[in-house]
Amino acid sequence: MTKRLTQTVSRRTLLAGGAALAAGPLGAPGLAGAQPAAVKVGLIHPVTGFVAYNGQQSRLGGTMAIEDVNKAGGIKSMGGAKLEALLGDSQSKVEVGVSEVEKMNEQGVAAYIGCFQSPVGIAASQAAAKYGTPFLVDVGASDLLMSRGLKNVFRLKPGFGVCVDDGIASLGALNKAANGVAKTAVIVHESGEFGTGTAKLLAGKLPSIGIAAKELIAHDNPTRNFDNIALRIRSLAPDIVMMSNYGNEYMLLARTLYQQKVNVAGFFSILGGGFNYKFVKEMPDVSQYMMDVNHWYNPKSPQAQALKKRVEAAGALFTFEVYLTYTNVMLLADALEHAGAADKEKLIAALAASTFKAELMPYGPTKFVNGQNEGGRPATMQSLKGEIEVIAPEQFASAKAVFPKPKL
Repeated sequence: MTKRLTQTVSRRTLLAGGAALAAGPLGAPGLAGAQPAAVKVGLIHPVTGFVAYNGQQSRLGGTMAIEDVNKAGGIKSMGGAKLEALLGDSQSKVEVGVSEVEKMNEQGVAAYIGCFQSPVGIAASQAAAKYGTPFLVDVGASDLLMSRGLKNVFRLKPGFGVCVDDGIASLGALNKAANGVAKTAVIVHESGEFGTGTAKLLAGKLPSIGIAAKELIAHDNPTRNFDNIALRIRSLAPDIVMMSNYGNEYMLLARTLYQQKVNVAGFFSILGGGFNYKFVKEMPDVSQYMMDVNHWYNPKSPQAQALKKRVEAAGALFTFEVYLTYTNVMLLADALEHAGAADKEKLIAALAASTFKAELMPYGPTKFVNGQNEGGRPATMQSLKGEIEVIAPEQFASAKAVFPKPKL
């Protein structure tokens, strides 16, 4: 049975009508104008566990998009077929994510979207491949997701390889403009595939911009105390601290470094899981001047601004999980329109050939190569006075960077 969506009252208001997705009239034999069968979409996210907030935000974006597709008339090339959400909770566990795939397969799912965490997404998409079912990666950053040669896996956003390349270029430009003030860095990362892979890439590429990685420091998930790591960083005295971890650990580490007055030229993260509106609004002093290279919406997109207002009006935050999962549902709906059917082979072919325009994102043209969208790019942001400003690329910039940051 499909799991129920658990949200706050304001989110229920936002998703009014979404609960009726699975209960919509499917028509009855012999009735004129019977509604075509719904297309079942599996949304698998960690809505409980240590990254539950992130998973709930992804689910919010996905269910909003499904509601919007249905309100706009459903999949027109399929006679107005509606999308139906099958909601799965991975609980941040690989085996549970796989179990959700199996369960939804029995329910006749046409495609999956998920799973926020790379390890869960790797296993879940592999399980989906057994049935030839399309799997759209909404947030997972590991490039292992896309390097296995699976024909059913698609990722619209950039992976950590592209994010690291763009982040290194951005940091190099900032440092050059500041007369090369930064010469050393310490990289703090979560010990899973996402953080470890990103940290290794960073350590190998930093010398190309004249910065040496003094040390890579791994931590477990979850971690409740960063005092010893902060003391270690202070003893190493780097010019830059770089972080690649999930939300709770990102924010706790940032607060610990602030409290222990660790003075550096800059805090510069790549795919910092906690660099979002929740962080900068709750801890404006801690977040001030911190920078991150990450998924972000196009601030010049009217569609993105309209969705942001809807989300915020309902009391939620417009975090990257919301608009990334929302956009993936829209990508799937576009592919269904072109395929004209929920047939898995036709749908995979439509996704592979897709030229979907990601209106919400600061991307170039969509072009999938081995399932990876070549047009997906990250943005570089900085927290300034309790707001998140885009500082690069220039065509999307809303503010100029402050680097090096003033000392505490």
